Amino acid sequence: MTEPSQASPEHHLSIDDFDPSASSLTGTVDPAVMAELLSMRSSIDNIDATLVYLLAERFKATQRVGILKAKHQLPPADPNREQAQIQRLRALAESAHLDPAFAEKFLNFIISEVIHHHQAISESHSAVAATGVVPVVSLDGQGFIASPESDDAGTRQP
Repeated sequence: MTEPSQASPEHHLSIDDFDPSASSLTGTVDPAVMAELLSMRSSIDNIDATLVYLLAERFKATQRVGILKAKHQLPPADPNREQAQIQRLRALAESAHLDPAFAEKFLNFIISEVIHHHQAISESHSAVAATGVVPVVSLDGQGFIASPESDDAGTRQP
């Protein structure tokens, strides 16, 4: 399996850059088998796209939770909620015939990302309270820059 390519800052990935028929099997298997394989992969591609959009919506919602927590000085993590969610997801996974251990690993990864985002939001909110400088979201949307006059590395621009 190859590593995903990293887009340079000046080139943003586009779904138009994706070749749905890309395969190392092209020309080596019966064309009818290849057509069936590509059809199945098309369904998988649609599911993957749905997962990405669902995750984006989930992170938008957790971003709002992080802002609320920061405003009210609540901790970024809530271990009791996290444990309840893991138990709930394991039960859902079992009913869907999905490996509950896999579902738990997946949710734990998401939870760790959410906590990381909540910590950044909390730190940003604390910095605003201390300095009065309102931070600006970085170009990649993953963090904050010190002020509108800063670049996305957090350094001041002249």
